[in-house]
Amino acid sequence: MDCNANVRPIKCPTLTSGSLIIRPLTLDDLIAFTAYRADPNVARYQSWTDYHYQDALSLLNLTNYQDFAKAGQWYQLAISDQHELLMGDLAVHFIDDTQVEVGFTVAPAFQGQGIAAQALTCLLQYLFVELSRHRVIAQTDCLNLASAALLEKLQFRREGHFINNVFFKGAWGDEYLYAMLASEFNTQYSEYKS
Repeated sequence: MDCNANVRPIKCPTLTSGSLIIRPLTLDDLIAFTAYRADPNVARYQSWTDYHYQDALSLLNLTNYQDFAKAGQWYQLAISDQHELLMGDLAVHFIDDTQVEVGFTVAPAFQGQGIAAQALTCLLQYLFVELSRHRVIAQTDCLNLASAALLEKLQFRREGHFINNVFFKGAWGDEYLYAMLASEFNTQYSEYKS
């Protein structure tokens, strides 16, 4: 598939990886979604401080999953088990027709179980193999050691260390920029090649 393939609307996929399902966020997810996003430990490195059900509902209502992979748009994907139990979510931003930014959040009850790594690897496979994207990036606060460790475990390259580049929750903060190219994914994750 070439990079111009997303001229046609792409319906948001449902992906599976082991017992995980990565799918569009639904109305039924919003109570659990709000609960873990409202946790101060989860919100610590996120753009929000307080998170309410109305915030989750607004996010869902602003997302057009029927026109997935549209340049300039963000999409929130649920990470659930086969019983629809919400465990976390992936954020996907289609920067343009070749580059994508990703983010991830895991509910505290499911942290430390490899869920983010498994879900993100599955998403990378979809982005690089199915959608033929060229480059995927991720940004994280330099103090978010768990996020940086996950990206490095998945063999993202640290491309940048930005010093005091963002005024965040009342103070200047530093960020790391990570990236992976399709060619790197194909070499490192050859078992996902189709």
